[in-house]
Amino acid sequence: MAARPLRRVLIWTGIPALLLLALVLLWSWAWFIPLLERRAEAALGRPVQIGGLDVSLGRLTDITLTDLRVDNPEGFPPDPPFATVPSLRVRVDVMAFIRERRIVLPEIVIDRPRLEVLADAEGRNNYSFPALSGEGEGAEPAAEPGPAPQVGELRIAGGEAHVALAPLRADMRLTAETEHPEGQPSRLRVAAEGRYADQPITGELLGGAVLSLRDADNPWPVELSLQNGPTRATLRGTLSDPLRFAGANLRLDFSGPDMALLMPLTGVPFPPTPPYRVTGQLDYAAGAVRFTGMEGTVGRSDLNGDIAVEPREGTRPLVTATLRSRRVDLDDLGGLIGASPGDAPRRPSGAARRERVLPDTPVNMPKLQSADVRLTYDGAQILGQAMPLDDLHAELAITDGAVALKPLRFGVGRGRIEIGLDAAPAEGGGLRTKAQISFQRVDLSRLMGVTPMGEGQGAIGGSARIETQGRSVAEMLGRGDGGITLGMAGGNLSALLVDLSGLRLGNAILSALGLPDRTRVQCFVADLGLRRGVLSTRTVLIDTEDAVISGRGDINLARETLDYALRTEAKSFTIGSLPADILIRGPFRDPSVLPDPVELGARGGAAVGLGIIALPLALLPTIQLGIGEDKRCEGLARRAR
Repeated sequence: MAARPLRRVLIWTGIPALLLLALVLLWSWAWFIPLLERRAEAALGRPVQIGGLDVSLGRLTDITLTDLRVDNPEGFPPDPPFATVPSLRVRVDVMAFIRERRIVLPEIVIDRPRLEVLADAEGRNNYSFPALSGEGEGAEPAAEPGPAPQVGELRIAGGEAHVALAPLRADMRLTAETEHPEGQPSRLRVAAEGRYADQPITGELLGGAVLSLRDADNPWPVELSLQNGPTRATLRGTLSDPLRFAGANLRLDFSGPDMALLMPLTGVPFPPTPPYRVTGQLDYAAGAVRFTGMEGTVGRSDLNGDIAVEPREGTRPLVTATLRSRRVDLDDLGGLIGASPGDAPRRPSGAARRERVLPDTPVNMPKLQSADVRLTYDGAQILGQAMPLDDLHAELAITDGAVALKPLRFGVGRGRIEIGLDAAPAEGGGLRTKAQISFQRVDLSRLMGVTPMGEGQGAIGGSARIETQGRSVAEMLGRGDGGITLGMAGGNLSALLVDLSGLRLGNAILSALGLPDRTRVQCFVADLGLRRGVLSTRTVLIDTEDAVISGRGDINLARETLDYALRTEAKSFTIGSLPADILIRGPFRDPSVLPDPVELGARGGAAVGLGIIALPLALLPTIQLGIGEDKRCEGLARRAR
């Protein structure tokens, strides 16, 4: 009877002991590989393969995965896969998890990782993982994120990546390595070479030791140098939280021949500009990348202010900019309207004559629709002795390709010119545009002072409007309908301008000598209609104290040609006057300004013939009798009608 209890004890204790011994002798961590693969596949939403698993238990437990492979999503070739890692070792602080429920990874070692980062022309890519954010088909909603793991040191040996992004026209090779100089902290070095935006690109990133990446008391230093075609950029400073690009204290410098080349690098649709160099502080806060304290030069203009780019999922980024210049050359802003910015190179004389004067570069609709923009710009002083404008203020909004410029305001002496514009994409291409321009007490002395024709004083007021559609400024003006009305009551105008417009030779010579230097303007009226790109004169009259200047003709904006005539009629008895029309004809770039040869020849021939008989009689054909005086604008306009 005693043997039976002993046998039962041996059975109940021996069999478990044997099973435990067998388990110890036959144990393999590889049994967990299928479980890990399934968990990884569920998390990433694509196949994951693990060749081997080894665990070295202890307070600091080492987990080593070998021959790790993450496949491409459907629609991409199976080889090469998205990622391969021959060896990945993670050290885990087990006691930190048991005591504080914190995930602490003192060290991560990645050996010879290879990445294949792809995006096709349709926008599909192999580096997005919708399942991680709960966006994949059949994926469960993402749970509230717990505390992020605390990473100690990241070591990378022989890392390589091939990046081919068709939408960005990029194909680059990257190498990554952590360096461990003796007696110095470790650092991360990443180098890039290839093509970006169809231009050669080279770059190097030198970062500090990847220690306590989320430790705000240990900012991570970073130095980046980049050259993409002719564009150069450098970035220096520190990041308190590199994984979130937060707590940045970074200085960014950009330089290059044209800011439009920055769009592939920044996502901001800059217009073409002359050579530039700008610097400022780069940061990320409130969901936007911010470039603040910017200062630099663009062509001859200085540029200061702040820019923020807010990426928005599923739609265009929002670019908010507040910019200002102490001194601005309007030539540097020519790219905004399709003109050549800055000092455009001169063409040979033959080519220059064939070139259009009005900007004819088509509006870049994809660029216009690439971002929503809110821009405020102030130019305190406009450069140029031949520039009648003093300063400018602009408020621009672009929303889904629709442009609202309200206002664009120029100061002219004590007055101003204000432009309001609305433009939206048109069905036939280009933009459907409406614009209103108001002239408020525009200082005539500022306008006349930059011309070779003379000087003047007075304040001009009026308005202009245009409705049109086109792909460029030239095409829109050449198709526009609208009109312009200007007027001035009182003031004075250089007598040289008045006299030369009527070829009053004697007074013109005296005016050139400064005697007299001005003539009083009683009234000025200009009313022109715009129909299909042709400005036709309804009324152009200048009533001075001793003459009336009238204008007639057309200005063809589509063909860029002038067919115009000016005529002066004296109000009083005048000697030395040949009142022939001044004809202004030809292309905008090189018009001819000549007296009407038929009328002038008839009057001049009569004067020469009579001069043979008696000198006093030679003056008869040049004598004009006054046509009376009406000093009020109402009377002038009535006489014009």
